Amino acid sequence: MIIQGLAFYMFAAVAVAAGVMVISARNPVHSVLFLILAFFNSAGLFVLMGAEFLAMILVVVYVGAVAVLFLFVVMMLDINFVRMREGFLQYMPVGALIGLVLLVELVLVGGAWTLSPEVGGLAEAPIPPLSEMSNTEAIGNVIYTRYIYLFQAAGVILLIAMIGAIVLTLRQREGVKKQSISRQIARTREESVEIKNVPSGSGV
Repeated sequence: MIIQGLAFYMFAAVAVAAGVMVISARNPVHSVLFLILAFFNSAGLFVLMGAEFLAMILVVVYVGAVAVLFLFVVMMLDINFVRMREGFLQYMPVGALIGLVLLVELVLVGGAWTLSPEVGGLAEAPIPPLSEMSNTEAIGNVIYTRYIYLFQAAGVILLIAMIGAIVLTLRQREGVKKQSISRQIARTREESVEIKNVPSGSGV
């Protein structure tokens, strides 16, 4: 138990520190690297809780796909970070208000768990023994039966966020040649082929 406690505090401390560095680092590449560190430590916390499937998903999906893709995007795009930081103070009150609301919500949730520990039993699902059902099967059984509507709603929100990110980052550049399938199909023979009568020996 002592080793598990030390491991928990070590993973938790590093995860919180990495999360703070994600939002405070000046270089976005460093922010992504700290985000990957936070994901790894969160996966360690899942392993300590006995949710090895969630830990594997966190490492494979978020670290192997999302964070690395975000790192590649940050490194490949020509972003003027000086211009991005110009409006930082302008949005500071809004960001502080959102952070205060989140802090109040976390305090209320933590206070409810501390004052009324029996509240957790109302929302949690019974954990079957490992001999009856594996960890992966138990998670899928809970998500796709009890929380199916919330799971689908989360998927719709992520889809909307993805479409919004694509729309916001779409840039129209001048002088870039693009393929138009409809124009290619609509071309006639007269527009595509030009016949010239070249005299013999004169070349083209």
